[in-house]
Amino acid sequence: MDTKQAEVSYVADIIRASGRGVVLVDVGTSSVAATRSADPAALLADIGRRTRGSVNALLTEGRISAIIGIAGGKGSGVYSEVIADLPFGFPKLLVSSARPALLAELAAKSDILLYPTLVDLFGVNGFTGRILANAADAIAAMHYKPQGQTRRKIVAITAFGVTTPAVNQCVRLLSEKDIEAIVFPANGSGGRKMEALVDAGEFDAVLDLTTTELADDLIGGTASAGQDRLTAAGRRGIPELIAPGAVDMVNFGIPSSVPERFSGRTFYSHTPYTTLMRTTPEETFEIGRRTGMKLAAAKGASYVLWPSEGVSDYDREGAVFYDPEANAAWLTGLRSTLPPSVIVQEIACHINDPAFAAVAVSWILQNIEEEVVSHENV
Repeated sequence: MDTKQAEVSYVADIIRASGRGVVLVDVGTSSVAATRSADPAALLADIGRRTRGSVNALLTEGRISAIIGIAGGKGSGVYSEVIADLPFGFPKLLVSSARPALLAELAAKSDILLYPTLVDLFGVNGFTGRILANAADAIAAMHYKPQGQTRRKIVAITAFGVTTPAVNQCVRLLSEKDIEAIVFPANGSGGRKMEALVDAGEFDAVLDLTTTELADDLIGGTASAGQDRLTAAGRRGIPELIAPGAVDMVNFGIPSSVPERFSGRTFYSHTPYTTLMRTTPEETFEIGRRTGMKLAAAKGASYVLWPSEGVSDYDREGAVFYDPEANAAWLTGLRSTLPPSVIVQEIACHINDPAFAAVAVSWILQNIEEEVVSHENV
């Protein structure tokens, strides 16, 4: 609060007036014995980590049920460290004057509610007062409600626009069995968030229908979820079904953003701002090989379902990305590293055909039930 004391006090007063209690957490550096030679980034990261422990303790003690940060660029970075361990669904609001690129990066890491100020935070005035008052009213109305001991089974599913029919069918079939489906967009940030929530124990199984982020990670597209994609379910030992959904494509932005080295490749303008590039047989082989290596390390039940008639809406006979040879290369690469214990089922249909979803959900249901029996025996 060395630079945001007025704003913090203003927000705290409004929250208290609503009937909620307030715990002030000061992450300012004015009281820190830092020399000019100290690394500012390291100092802020250390403050963030130390404060994270204090905030986690407040949550454990039941003293907080929401959190709001008021910050500029540096403080926003600290805030992201502070809330890193708070559970999904815990209200996290950040009022920030930081640059949009930084806020976008923070949004990709956690379920933070962002309130950009657009003007700088230099005290409470006619502009910042409106924003701060709205933020105070908003956070005062939010309460964290922990998950009860008994809950429905939950399955994580990955989706893309070109695999939406398959995902819709899977969600419907799971719902009929009273199983909740949580769908993550396979756009990079979606995959990273799913992996983090799987690691946190939020899911009973993963239906990884759309593994396109592996293509972006290999080739350098905009939808990479990083090297840890397709690893969390294996670490947790929960059932995971893998399919090559949308591995026929790599994502770029506007056409001019595509690197020159890809000149001559097959492209499709998905939107004016999204250019898709068809993967080659050599690339899909490597994507499959990497998929097999990741599944080889899994502790739990794993299963691969391969649709022989296409892996996306753009990969079917007569469509722009139709390439059976490239699809078959994915399967060959997969088998080059996949252990015999992981079953691969080839199904003669397109990934968006109802038959594909039926087989996928059937396996998930069977293995969730087996997990329940196994835990009960323990």
